[in-house]
Amino acid sequence: MIIVPEREIAGLVSASDCFTAVEQVFASMARKSAYNFPVIRESIGHADALYGFKSGFDRESLALGLKSGGFWPNNLAKGLTNHQSTVFLFDADTGRCRAVVGGNLLTALRTAAASAVSIKYLAGPDARVLGMIGAGHQSTFQLRAALDQRSFEKVVAWNLHPEGLDRLAAIAAERDLPFEVVDLDTLGAEADVIITITSSFAPILKKAQVRPGTHLACMGTDTKGKQEVESRLFETATIFTDEIAQSVTIGEAQHPVSEGLIERERIVEIGAVINGDHPGRSSAEEITLFDGTGVGLQDLAVASAAVDLAVQRGVAIEVDF
Repeated sequence: MIIVPEREIAGLVSASDCFTAVEQVFASMARKSAYNFPVIRESIGHADALYGFKSGFDRESLALGLKSGGFWPNNLAKGLTNHQSTVFLFDADTGRCRAVVGGNLLTALRTAAASAVSIKYLAGPDARVLGMIGAGHQSTFQLRAALDQRSFEKVVAWNLHPEGLDRLAAIAAERDLPFEVVDLDTLGAEADVIITITSSFAPILKKAQVRPGTHLACMGTDTKGKQEVESRLFETATIFTDEIAQSVTIGEAQHPVSEGLIERERIVEIGAVINGDHPGRSSAEEITLFDGTGVGLQDLAVASAAVDLAVQRGVAIEVDF
């Protein structure tokens, strides 16, 4: 069995590696060659923690396994990241455990890669202003990945606590891009692409604040009850997602579906766009929305890439198991 410790991930896997892995697994999902198993995500009644499993199997790459972990909100006080996860990969031919991989950084990278894929395929070709809603740990990965997909000329951002936006301003400065802290009305009026990456349980961005032609990547909702955008926004948007079953149960689409504003049949897997089976954006005025719920197959894809790279570079730890 191979072990790839968390400490090795940063030196092994790049954002580009994750983008490629996630793009390929979305395409495989749309071809029905890969599928996710039902998600388990529960409050454990201790340390205010949420804990769960995401798992699946890709018949094309033979990636089989699960990610186990969750959210421990008090970890920062202990010098640890709040999000903790580990990926377990199994040999599809024998069922033996093939590898154990540190999943904290990989989770951040694969989540950012998913929104970046949506920008590549759904944002207008002339998108120039990027809007960021949220300034937590994941937001920095989101911003870096997004900036690689279009020739953005400016970043505008909003956060409930504006002082947290300094981390995003620093990244914009690295790229020599103007950065402005704005209110939500201004953000919606200026941004061609908007990424929401919060842990909100109430809508932040309203339908009236989103102008025609905008692409939204809603990346924060992955649990029942969470919500980042007003449900009515789904009425006029063309909706895409990583997996429809998760989108309507734990993703942003759970709300407009339960409220009867849309039918699940209106939601398209982004893999269909990647494979050329759906046109994606059809006009300059169309609002496109990607509901990024985070699927287990993403974790398996990036963890598999980490294992391959660790073996190639001689940093994999091999143990009898």
